[in-house]
Amino acid sequence: MQAIKKAISWKLFILSYLFVEGSCQDFGGGQTQFICTSVPKDMDICAATLQNSMPGEDLKTTVMQLRETVLQQKETIMNQKETIRELTSKLTRCEGQSAPEPGPGGRRKETGTKNTMGDVSRGPSDTLAQLSQTLQSLKQRLENLEQFSRNNNSVQANSLKDLLQSKIDDLEKQVLSRVNSIEDGKPGMRNETEQRGRVESTLTSLHQRITDLEKGQKENRPLDKFQLTFPLRTNYMYAKVKKSLPEMYAFTVCMWLKSNASPGVGTPFSYAVPGQANELVLIEWGNNPMEILINDKVAKLPFIINDGKWHHICVTWTTRDGVWEAFQDGVMRGSGENLAPYHPIKPQGVLILGQEQDTLGGGFDATQAFVGDLANFHIWDRKLSIGEIYNLATCSSKAQIGNVFSWLESSIDIYGGASKWTFEACRQLN
Repeated sequence: MQAIKKAISWKLFILSYLFVEGSCQDFGGGQTQFICTSVPKDMDICAATLQNSMPGEDLKTTVMQLRETVLQQKETIMNQKETIRELTSKLTRCEGQSAPEPGPGGRRKETGTKNTMGDVSRGPSDTLAQLSQTLQSLKQRLENLEQFSRNNNSVQANSLKDLLQSKIDDLEKQVLSRVNSIEDGKPGMRNETEQRGRVESTLTSLHQRITDLEKGQKENRPLDKFQLTFPLRTNYMYAKVKKSLPEMYAFTVCMWLKSNASPGVGTPFSYAVPGQANELVLIEWGNNPMEILINDKVAKLPFIINDGKWHHICVTWTTRDGVWEAFQDGVMRGSGENLAPYHPIKPQGVLILGQEQDTLGGGFDATQAFVGDLANFHIWDRKLSIGEIYNLATCSSKAQIGNVFSWLESSIDIYGGASKWTFEACRQLN
């Protein structure tokens, strides 16, 4: 009996110890302190424990405080969970609206492209409202342009019209891309859908009116008197030559260029064939000098053209010994050899103006894009003489056109907001 009594006493002591420990915890983050008290040998353990603990009324108050603290913490946790849920939902919606678009070559690009429409993190309603206001502003400018064109058919009016066309093409691409990303899989977007209808209607009207303005100009302008303008460093502005190049054992490439882009003017042209994206490329990338690539082999060219002025450049090459020559403004600036010797330029490729190809006809990188103006791009399947190149640079009446590719509006298609302006070499220089 005495053994049973001692066992029960020990159990009561342990329970009392645990209770005192729990009541002494500081839920505000303080440290817990334990106090050990000696008990006389013949004294009842339960009585000693209660005697050494706090009075009954204080104990009741402490228990109530602890209960209230636990309830408050539970309420705080529930509120925090609700806040986290709302923030997560908003973040998911924002991510769905601002995902980057893949470039023409299928690769997803993130930062090189300049956003001309402002903050991409705006909500869908704010974004579309801003775009609608922009379109209305462009519409008013176009009406002013129409009136000015009727009263004064000047080069300034034509230039402004071409610039407006470029702006609208860029705007249309961003509007439709944003609206499509908003509508995909997202319910309750009826207001945005209605705004999309209004935006598309305005765009259609603007394009039709600009087309009407251009009809008279194109009828009077020779097909070779134009320039291409690439105002931004993007991965979607470019021009594509409609036909491929033949197999060539020699070539001459000539063009007019104007750029002040930094660092590097980018890629005026690139020619890719199946299995070789760098079959024939002219590029000035980063802080490197301008280079000509043939079958991925490189020669550095002594051109200095990123001064914002028009320059005429030509590069000649023959497969025998890989001999090349470089001309700027009608004067030879450098030459070399062993550039892809005995490798003919392959046929059945894609010729792109304004972008460097990483895949056949695509894989564009905004950091390598051409920024500036380009005109009178010609290709021959032979090496031109010094005199022939000088005639081209000085706009002589004896100047020849390319027998492989000649500069005609009907020979190229433009994409992504690149624009065409009237241009006549040696009359509008600098």
